[in-house]
Amino acid sequence: MTRADQSARLNRRSMLLASSATVAAASVAALDPTPAGLLNEPFASEVAAGMKFGLVTYLWGKDMELPTLIDACEKSGLAGVELRTEHRHGVEPALSKAERREVQKRFEASPVELVGYGSNAQFHEADPDKVKANIELTKQYVQLMHDCGGSGVKVKPNGFPKDVSREQTIAQIGNALNEVAEYGQKYGQQIRVEVHGSGTSELPVMKAIFDVATHPNVAVCWNSNAEDLRGDGLEHNFNLVRHRLGATTHVRELTEGDYPYDKLFRLFKGVEYAGWILLEARTEPADKVAALIAQRQAFEKLVADAR
Repeated sequence: MTRADQSARLNRRSMLLASSATVAAASVAALDPTPAGLLNEPFASEVAAGMKFGLVTYLWGKDMELPTLIDACEKSGLAGVELRTEHRHGVEPALSKAERREVQKRFEASPVELVGYGSNAQFHEADPDKVKANIELTKQYVQLMHDCGGSGVKVKPNGFPKDVSREQTIAQIGNALNEVAEYGQKYGQQIRVEVHGSGTSELPVMKAIFDVATHPNVAVCWNSNAEDLRGDGLEHNFNLVRHRLGATTHVRELTEGDYPYDKLFRLFKGVEYAGWILLEARTEPADKVAALIAQRQAFEKLVADAR
């Protein structure tokens, strides 16, 4: 995509954001009686402190076809979406060139941005053939997102295999990340490493992985885990990886549980984080649009309170 194409696309997205805000306001007004302002402004998350609010399609979007998914995000004022693999929207490497172009067109015609892809690619396996297969699969996802208009691919470690030293596994993961990051850079796709897995979700371990994974195109996808609070606490663990934070962060429902999102958002403000805060929900509300609106409002309040 040329700079002229990018500029035209951004201008079109700005116009779509403005028009969609008017349409979405009716839905918000029906659900939220609070006074007009930040909490009632659909797509306010496009500009809120540089951070933007979007959706990971696990679980709230897993059963939605792509047009329905985009429509739900528009109605709830969410600015972007990370498409997870093996969900009903069906965005997979098997898509033809024409089908990929159709996906791109759907997002270009919407204020909702295709943030990237949520893959299950993992590089911790003891079997070298499995590691190689996951590297090649990641490269396919990179090509898919390039063709569909996304900007990155989420991958993850998923624990430590038995009978292999931690040091060896950490080095293996880091080296694999360097390889896919170099490949992704050629296609304009950031490699986003979700903090995930038994043992590997510990932030000191993630830092050790990134001490090996030094390529500038590989980044941490903060995942809002209970492990973030262990050891010396959230701020210490955040600081271990803050210089490697990528364009995406995953959160659970912002209105449930005891994770200190208020403190996390203050930490984000402190480093002037300007990435995507993506909701990876665990519940099953009957009305997804209403639930998404409530989560967007909670996000915008957290941003406002962190100022």
